Amino acid sequence: MNRPDWDSYFLMIAKVVASRSTCMRRNVGAVLVKDQQILSTGYNGAPKGIIHCEEAGCLREKLGIPSGERHEICRGSHAEINAIAQAAYAGVATAGCWLYCTHEPCVYCTKALINCGCRRIVYIHPYPDKISREIILQSGIEAVCIPDEDTAMNNFSMGGII
Repeated sequence: MNRPDWDSYFLMIAKVVASRSTCMRRNVGAVLVKDQQILSTGYNGAPKGIIHCEEAGCLREKLGIPSGERHEICRGSHAEINAIAQAAYAGVATAGCWLYCTHEPCVYCTKALINCGCRRIVYIHPYPDKISREIILQSGIEAVCIPDEDTAMNNFSMGGII
């Protein structure tokens, strides 16, 4: 068995977290990490106690809104925001954390990550949001895209989980 490096390990966990998503368009998982310890996780979907998108339907789909646009027309919270909220709810400090995410953060999540003290973002899939990339560059946060084929994830078996 091949032992995954830390980036691959936490990205694998982000993929498992994404499997809890109830979004009809994109399943996203996020893991906040500090000193190689998981602080919190989050996935995209409706807030606690609210009907899931797969039950209520997707207004963005109905209106034909393209991915990466008009985030405010969505009942769901993004995975990154949910991971930050879970850390805050548990009283866990996020200053100096790293984010591992299945997808590159949107502009709203990027701003929240900057404000919570995130220092590094590692993601698998790019996201069509040029403003987010510009803000990341200006913030000094290290951002790294590691596509599935470039990680140990493809060489590591979890018994069909991923």
